[in-house]
Amino acid sequence: MKSSGLPACLALVASMFLGDAAAWAAAKQYDTGASDTEIRIGQTVPMSGPASAYGLIGRAEAAYVRMINAQGGVNGRRINLIQYDDAYNPPKTVEHVRRLVEQDEVLTTFQIIGAPANAAVQKYLNARKVPQLLVSTGAARFTDPKNYPWTTAFNPGFKSEAKIYAAYLLKEHPAARIGVLYQNDDQGRDYLNGLKEGLGDRARTMIVAEEPYELADPTIDSQIVKLRTSGADVLFAVTSPKFGAQAIRKVAQIGWKPVYIIDSNSAPSETLRPAGFDNARGIISATYVKDPTDAQWADDPGMKRFKAFMAQWMPGEDPNSGIAMYGYMAAKLLVHILGQAGDDLTRDNIMKQVTNIQGFDPDLMLPGITTATANSYKVNRQMQMMRFDGARWIRFGEIITDRSEAN
Repeated sequence: MKSSGLPACLALVASMFLGDAAAWAAAKQYDTGASDTEIRIGQTVPMSGPASAYGLIGRAEAAYVRMINAQGGVNGRRINLIQYDDAYNPPKTVEHVRRLVEQDEVLTTFQIIGAPANAAVQKYLNARKVPQLLVSTGAARFTDPKNYPWTTAFNPGFKSEAKIYAAYLLKEHPAARIGVLYQNDDQGRDYLNGLKEGLGDRARTMIVAEEPYELADPTIDSQIVKLRTSGADVLFAVTSPKFGAQAIRKVAQIGWKPVYIIDSNSAPSETLRPAGFDNARGIISATYVKDPTDAQWADDPGMKRFKAFMAQWMPGEDPNSGIAMYGYMAAKLLVHILGQAGDDLTRDNIMKQVTNIQGFDPDLMLPGITTATANSYKVNRQMQMMRFDGARWIRFGEIITDRSEAN
């Protein structure tokens, strides 16, 4: 009688193999937009239109993704970053985001740029339970997990930043007469409201004029003249780079010498260079990142990596661009989140990872500033004030942490 040991052994091996294969398959979890080989990510970017300066953010993020794919991708998967130009026009944002979700079938959106664009698609994405990941705005409505649990922001909060300026003015210029220039959208109104909240009861007497502008306006010259005529001796300007440069030039042209504060979005060289560095001398702002034009960071490892990236992957762009640096940082964080998600590439897990970031090297953020979340929808919540000396930004004061909101 022949032994049945070999068939039994083979059956045992087959059973073990099938069991391991089943466990291996079970360990991998995918939602629409993810597979063994690909992760599809969607984004709208103002490559054209009144905020086209921010198009460089999208170009930097696309270049960073190309670099990661050339290095083998994330956990062996290629990132397919699908970008559409919305021209900073919310109806176009809606059209393109619907296409990304319903036709391109992306796993998540990423870094949709601007408060108006994100506001236009926030309800839609949350209703579809598609992550609105690391949005490129600091408006308060984008860190509201109670009402929008699928939305997280990359930028520090606009209200919190404005409160930093309010505290500075109360301490250094308590008798200030403040004129405010602001973009007439969620971004501008958040900064204005944050300033008022920071000034408290003093806001009624300290703010003497408020002048909004629309993105479709050709210039803001008339608003600047009205603010000067109001008797304001402090100008707080909340603008995109294009209008920020216009404002700086106009203030210099009419010989106005206010204490001049600009929001952090207008602090990069893309605003100051066309405005004229001499015209920008003395302007105050706040930051959370290293200045790529500052020689003190020349030997900094993170800055060296950024400059090498620019040289190899964006050779036609300004290697000292603060806007490109922003895109680089956001894309690096995206890759970290995807890597942290491992083989569980579900939308639920993407949100779990972005609200529990661990072990991420901020690279280009100021010493002492961290990007870490623990059950938090705010990625960046620290800033430091700075003043432009005509050549570079000089930081002053302590790093300030936003502790005003639990999320």
